[in-house]
Amino acid sequence: MSILEAILLGIIQGLSEFIPISSTAHVTIAGQLLGLIDPAHPERWTSFIAVIQLGTLAAVFVYFKKEIHDIPIAWVKENLLSRKKVKEQSSDSKMGWYILIGSIPIATLGLALKDIIEGSLTKDPLVIASSLIGLAIILAIAEKFAKLNKGITEITWKDSLLVGVAQVFALIPGSSRSGTTITAGLLLGMSRETAARFSFLLSIPAIFGSGMLSFVQSLEYLQADDILTLVVATIVSGISGYFAIDFLIKFLKTRTTLLFIIYRIVLGIAIIVLVYTAIL
Repeated sequence: MSILEAILLGIIQGLSEFIPISSTAHVTIAGQLLGLIDPAHPERWTSFIAVIQLGTLAAVFVYFKKEIHDIPIAWVKENLLSRKKVKEQSSDSKMGWYILIGSIPIATLGLALKDIIEGSLTKDPLVIASSLIGLAIILAIAEKFAKLNKGITEITWKDSLLVGVAQVFALIPGSSRSGTTITAGLLLGMSRETAARFSFLLSIPAIFGSGMLSFVQSLEYLQADDILTLVVATIVSGISGYFAIDFLIKFLKTRTTLLFIIYRIVLGIAIIVLVYTAIL
C-alpha cells in the first residue's frame, strides 16, 4: 500500500464512519478496486479497518470533549462517591449508564462472532450491497413513521439497550455503525440530532475495543512498511472524521436522512452491477 492509497483510504474511512453510508463498505470496495485485499488473509483487511477507526475515535473525543469530560466525572461522583439512586442522578451520570448498557450487546456478540466478522463472507460485495439497500429501506420507514421528538435528556435505559442491539448489526459490512444506531434511535422516537449524538457517544467503547484488539492481533504480521501507511491512514481518518461529525450534526438539525437513503440504494445497486460485470 502506498502513502497516497493510505491517505485516500483514511479520507474515505473518516467521512463514511459517521455518515450513515457504511465506512466498511466504502473502504472495502476501495480496497478491492485498488487490489489491496488478500483473499487468502481477509482478517488482515478487517484489522486494517479496525485500526484506522481509532483515528475516527479521536475525532469523537475532540468533537465531544465536553461530554467526554463531564459524563465520566458525573458518573463516578454519583455512583462511587455519593451513591445516588439512578433516577435521582444528573443527565450526565445517566448518560454514562446508557453508554455502558448500550455497549453490552456489541461487547458480547462482537467477540462471539469474531471469526465470522474476519472471514471472507463479510468481504463479499453482494453482502455489502444487500446491507446498504436493506438498511436504507428501514431508515426510510423510520423517517416516515417515527415521532422524532425525543431529546437527549429523555433517553431511557431501554432505549440505550435497543440502540446497542442495533449496533451489533453494524458488524455486517454495508450496514454502517452510525446507520444502524441512528435508525434505531429514530424508530425509538429520538429527534435526528439526538439519534446522531447518542450514536456517536455510544460508538466510543465499540471503536476503542475493536481497534485496540485488532491492533494487538495485527502486530504478528505487520511489516515496517505497513506501519507507516497504517499511521497515515489513521491520522487522516481522524481529521476527515471530525468534519464528518460536524457536518452530520448540523445537517440533521434541519434536514431528513433522505439523501443518505437514496445514496445507499444507488450505491448498493451499483455494486451489484459491478459484481455481475466482473469488475468487483
